[in-house]
Formats: sequence, structure tokens, C-alpha cells
Amino acid sequence: MKTTFSLLFYLKKPKDYTTGAAPIYLRITVDGKRAELSAGRECEPELWNSKTGHMRGIKEETKIFNAYLDKIKAGLNAAYTSLCLQDEEITTENVKCKYLGKAEKSHTICEAIKIHNKNMEALVGKEDYAEGTLKRFEVLERHVKDYLLFKYQKTDLNIRNVDHDFIDGFDFYLHTSKDNGTNTASKHLKNLGKIVRICMKNKWINSDPFFGYKLKSKLVHREYLTKEELQCIANKIFTTARLSQVRDFFLFSCYTGLSYADVQKLKLSDIRIGNDGEKWLFGYRKKTGTRVAVPLLPVARDILDRYKDHPFCINHDRALPVSSNQKMNEYLAEIAVLSNVPKVLGNRIAKRTFATTVTLLNGVPIESVSKMMGHTNIRTTQLYAKMLDEKVGKDMAPLMEQFINVAS
Repeated sequence: MKTTFSLLFYLKKPKDYTTGAAPIYLRITVDGKRAELSAGRECEPELWNSKTGHMRGIKEETKIFNAYLDKIKAGLNAAYTSLCLQDEEITTENVKCKYLGKAEKSHTICEAIKIHNKNMEALVGKEDYAEGTLKRFEVLERHVKDYLLFKYQKTDLNIRNVDHDFIDGFDFYLHTSKDNGTNTASKHLKNLGKIVRICMKNKWINSDPFFGYKLKSKLVHREYLTKEELQCIANKIFTTARLSQVRDFFLFSCYTGLSYADVQKLKLSDIRIGNDGEKWLFGYRKKTGTRVAVPLLPVARDILDRYKDHPFCINHDRALPVSSNQKMNEYLAEIAVLSNVPKVLGNRIAKRTFATTVTLLNGVPIESVSKMMGHTNIRTTQLYAKMLDEKVGKDMAPLMEQFINVAS
């Protein structure tokens, strides 16, 4: 990018100035922004030529004085040229620091991501962040490094060079070279935006390159289990204990809306009697930290009773002996096939099933569903409501009957 650069010597008279010599300063201007530098010399105002920025006169001492000023000017011009040749950011402070030999501390995009990920890794151990969240930022770090090599033939880039062009190019790279869909690419850009905002907070950059940048998103169909599919899984008799256990854990999520992480850390002490005299599940979502209180439906109560005397539950104060997430997903794939359910079973489909088939379709108000699922914003819960064509049909049925009478 082309920059405007100028230098000007001037007399800087102090506020209490009356008579005598005044100090000479040099004003550095880059793209309208200024910085000052003392010349270390003084001059009588009547001997100063403000147009040329020199002392008037032809005496030898005057020539030496002006030559000294010219040397400073030449040094600053050389500093500016050096920054241009090195493709460094041109600012008044950068030029000044380059001339004085004080390299301004610059920060890079990979440095910022690395620091963020290191801090997040420490917080994952303290359960402030989920392991999956850290993995997404580690993927972002790899993608940014690959993009820098692809686009700039560099292993890193000054954070101040991250602009709209960089973001557009990275978005295009994610879609093409990494074969990311619209929503996946937008998630990476959203995470990159978080890194940039941290850099702004640390004053590594002065402005947000994401300002005015609109992230794209595409509506996707979110699967959930119908009442019939849920019943097929519940009624299926498995010959192995491992499949029966995993089926029970999955059904427990379907009837409580808990995530895998929340079910895994669920304690026996989290099951208490609520205000209605029935068993409730009380706790905090691991992902958001929001409080949840869910009345236990009969199916969920039966599952808990089935495992209350399990050695693992007794020894570790856990409500259910949950397997590892990887094993759970492997076994759920088997369960789906054996139950003749043509859908990919997992924790997400379990949560959606609770929000749709178990609650919303049975008339539970969306506000109550939102609270039970620990959503911090009801708009998140409304995404589940949008999936329910069946509920729309039920809601419109009374109106249909009224118009049938009108039509006849």
C-alpha cells in the first residue's frame, strides 16, 4: 500500500518562552499521523527559516549546523526506505524506532493463536473449556499456517497485516483447499475473530479487521428421533451388556437433554427431590456453566435405578457408569443398525430428540424447554422448534376446522 511520508524541522517554543534560543524538533508525518523527534539543537527564532527548516546564514558554523540537520533527515529517510524494502508496516513510530535503533515490538497472527491455545489448554484442565473447543482452535492454527504458506510463502504474518483481504482469502482457501462447507468455514472465521479481538485488547492492533465483515451461514437439516424410532431403540433386546448399557445412556440423554459430558459427570447427589415431591436432576452445564433443573421422567428414573448399585457408581459417586465418548459412538452405530433406525446416533441427536419429540411435541412451553436445556438464549431453543413440521400441523389443526366450517 502506498503511504505519504514527510519530514519537517521546526522551532518548538516552550509555554513560558520570552526570548532566546528555542529547541529544534523534527516532525515525522506518515499518512497524516505525526510523531516528534528532538534534534538536540537550539536556534534563535530570528535566525530560523521556517520554509527550509534550516538556520539562515552563510558562515561556516551555520553550514555545519544545517549539515547536522540534513544528516538526521537522511537517516530518517533511510529508515523509511528500509521499512519499505522489508515490507514492514509504515507508521510514524516504526520510522522513528527504526532510526533510533529501537525496534518496535511486533506481534504475529500465529503467535496470538499459540498464546490463546496455550491459555485455553490450561483452562481445559480446570473445566472452564471443553476439550472439543480447544481442538477447534488447534485446527484453526493449522489452517492459518497452511494458508500463510499457500498465499504469502511465509510461516507467519504481522498481526497488523490481517485485513479484509486476508479474511476473504482465508475464507476462499477454507472452501477450496480445505473443502470446508459454509458453516464450518464461518466457525473458523468466528474463532479467528476472537483471536483478533484479544489482540485489540492487548493493543497489538488499533482496529478490528472484522468490522463490517459479515459471516455467512447456511441452514442445515438437524436430525432427531421420532417417537416410533425412540421406541424401537428402547424396546430392542441386545445380547451383550455393553450395547444395553450404551443404549441406556443414550436414552437417558434423550429424556433429560443432557450432553455426554454432563451425563458423564452426573453424581448421585445431583438427583434430589424437587418442589413437586418428585425426583429432579440438578446441576450445571459443563459447556456454559448455566444451572439446569430437569424433572426426571419415568424412563430416566428407571435407568438410574438400574445402575444405582453398580460398583463404578458407588465407588466414584456417579449416577451412571458411562463409557468413553469414542466407544459410545462406536456402539451407537451398532445400536442404530440393530434397531433399524436409519440415522447417525450421537449426543447431538439425543439432545434434539429431548427438545423436539419428548418436550415440544408434547406441549411443553419453549421457555421451560430452554431452561431445562441450559440455553443462555431462547433463540437457541427456537432452532429446535423450527424443525417441527409435525408441531405446526398440530398447532394449525383447530384453525383448519374453523375454516372448514366457513368453506362449507
